[in-house]
Order: sequence, then structure tokens, then C-alpha cells
Amino acid sequence: MPKTEGDDSAATAPDPKVLSIDARSLRGLAHPLRLRLLSALREFGPATASGLADRLGESSGATSYHLRQLAAYGFVEDDPERGKGRERWWRSVHAGAAFDPEFLHDPDPEVRGAMGVVLHEVATMHAQELNTWLGTLHEWSREWYAGSDLSDFKVRLTPDLSRELADKVHDLVNSYRGRVPEGTEGSAVVRTHLHVFPRPTD
Repeated sequence: MPKTEGDDSAATAPDPKVLSIDARSLRGLAHPLRLRLLSALREFGPATASGLADRLGESSGATSYHLRQLAAYGFVEDDPERGKGRERWWRSVHAGAAFDPEFLHDPDPEVRGAMGVVLHEVATMHAQELNTWLGTLHEWSREWYAGSDLSDFKVRLTPDLSRELADKVHDLVNSYRGRVPEGTEGSAVVRTHLHVFPRPTD
């Protein structure tokens, strides 16, 4: 089952809060800007529509509209502790989301299309994150460079074994949660992307 997550709480919590997406919420999420807004809130914490507009290079009118849409589908909510006067702050409700792969085979073409939008945008964001890391390598220590990895593997599997492999990697990553408290000197939030997919054999 594809999963996405973002914020520091997910990086340090032993059991981050993950939303299981249904067909209705999938349709509400399936917009490139909404996915980027949600990702930014999870990655960088609560923000205003104008702050997110500056970060993402969008108009505050567009970010405000799509934040309200995300709220209507239960992805984001007001952060009353930060709002002052007419300034409205938003925060992500969940640390991540999980998607049912059966959405790609749903009889409703709108659901299939929405799942396609989400998957392609997630792949785009993964590529952007990786390119950002590669473009800023000089800003990190040698230790962090040695602690990073950029690898790919090819192994012949059945669909069941491919699922088993992905599940084991998920379990391995989750086994590291909570081991380093937030604020620990020398620590950073580490992003791990997992892509498991078949390739043609001829």
C-alpha cells in the first residue's frame, strides 16, 4: 500500500498518525497544489496561506482556496494557538497517508484518475527532494554524505514476494522511529523514498 508522510513528529514518534484514504478524500486530495500544500505543512509545520504561497511560488488566493478544500476533506485544520486576529494558521491533521492500490482498478474512472494524479505528483515531489539534496551536498558534513545513499537494485520476484519486500522495508524504517529525540545535537530528519515496481523482461 503506497504511503506518504512528512513532518518532524513522524520522524521522532514511535507510532505516527497515518490517515487511511477513502475514495471521497482521494478525490479531494487529487490536485497538484493541494498535495504540495499538504506536503509543506507536514514537512515544515503550521503556516498561513500567504506563507505557503511564498514558499511554493503561488498566489495567496490560490493557496487559501485549496487549504479550505483540504480542510473540507479532513486533511488540514486551523491552528488556533498561532492565529492572531484575522491571520489564519493551518496545520496538517495527520503525519502521513496510506492509499489502497485497488483505487487504480476502481470501476469509477474519476477515482482511477485521482489515484493517478496523486501517484504522479508524489513521484515528482520525491524527485524534487532528491535533486534538492544533490544540489546542496556541499552544505552538509562529510559524515552526512557518508550516511546517505542513492542506490537501485534489480531482482526477479513474484508479486507476492515484491509485496513482502516492500513490507519488510517499511518495518525496518519504522524500527528506527523514536530512537533519536527531536533536538538531538547532530541529528536531522532523514527522508527515505521507496520505489518498488516491475520492469519489462525483454
